[in-house]
Amino acid sequence: MKKYIIAAALMIGTGAFINTTMQSCTTLATSDLGLSIIKRLLLNGIDKGVNVYSNRDAFLQNNMVDKALPKQLRDINSMLEKIAPSLVAKERAYIADAAVYTVNISKPILVNAVNSLNANDVTRIIQGEKGTATLILKEKTSQQLIAAITPKVEEQLNQYGIVKSINTALSGSNLLGSLLGGNKTSVNSGGLSQLASEQLVNGIFNIIEDYEIQNSKSLLGPLGK
Repeated sequence: MKKYIIAAALMIGTGAFINTTMQSCTTLATSDLGLSIIKRLLLNGIDKGVNVYSNRDAFLQNNMVDKALPKQLRDINSMLEKIAPSLVAKERAYIADAAVYTVNISKPILVNAVNSLNANDVTRIIQGEKGTATLILKEKTSQQLIAAITPKVEEQLNQYGIVKSINTALSGSNLLGSLLGGNKTSVNSGGLSQLASEQLVNGIFNIIEDYEIQNSKSLLGPLGK
């Protein structure tokens, strides 16, 4: 009988220890220190993304930016590759220029969102999968970023006349309607700018998420992550 009592006491004691440990991690995570660590993680990721976007060559060579290419724009480029491959290279180069042109608009929006993180956000980050911090940042800023940079992206693309060049190359193509919907026979300037803006926004989130995942263990480990 004594053996059972001792075993039960050990189990209760172990459970209390685990519970206390979990509570202490949660308390630390939601403390000013925990919030500061998470903010620093995201701010470092933002800096990495800004460095890529501020450098035309770095932008063009970054595969996480390429992965962010919207399906419609990828389909248009696949079509262009068959009839005017040089236009795809020009389009990518002009979007890279737009990245340089708009990065100083995006950065303050991202930084402000990081600085507005609260205890509820931190708890969700600690309890979530790797990449949750970036996901929350994306939820808070994605639409705002697209709205803020799209006019500038359109201005940049129109400056180079890329939309007119694409339409000239695709004129008479019966595939464009199936790509863009309806009976469209030309690429709309605003539509291309919207797609390019989506790529810019999703690309920088890909870079931030990659930084978070690569560094979460070393930086968030003390918080129980």
